Amino acid sequence: MEASISSHTLPLYSLAVRPMPDGVHSALVQRVSTRHDGPVDVTWLAARTPKLPLGRIRLHWEPASRSGWNVTAHLGLATTEVHLASWPAAPDDWPRLVRPTLHEVTGLCAALAFATDALNLSNRLAQV
Repeated sequence: MEASISSHTLPLYSLAVRPMPDGVHSALVQRVSTRHDGPVDVTWLAARTPKLPLGRIRLHWEPASRSGWNVTAHLGLATTEVHLASWPAAPDDWPRLVRPTLHEVTGLCAALAFATDALNLSNRLAQV
């Protein structure tokens, strides 16, 4: 189960120019709009949150040493989580920069989950 500080979704665009609150490790991506200028919604993840569920994306950002934000994304896989991408010294509007990657990866994960479910159903039906 995902442990979070905030159980309601928050718009990433309004949070992105501030450091993460105390006690928060990162933000779990809940929704990525299909529109190129659409919203990205997240929930805060507590510092001691267990590993990411399959297909979920976690974002972490902190101020860069000179200017902007160092942003990283991790993706939950079946048995581990992997580094998905980094955007060092990204400008203040970094959600617009990362949104295409988040959209593509969430779409790919949804398609893979659907294909896996269809294959499992097909295998069960073949055994009947």
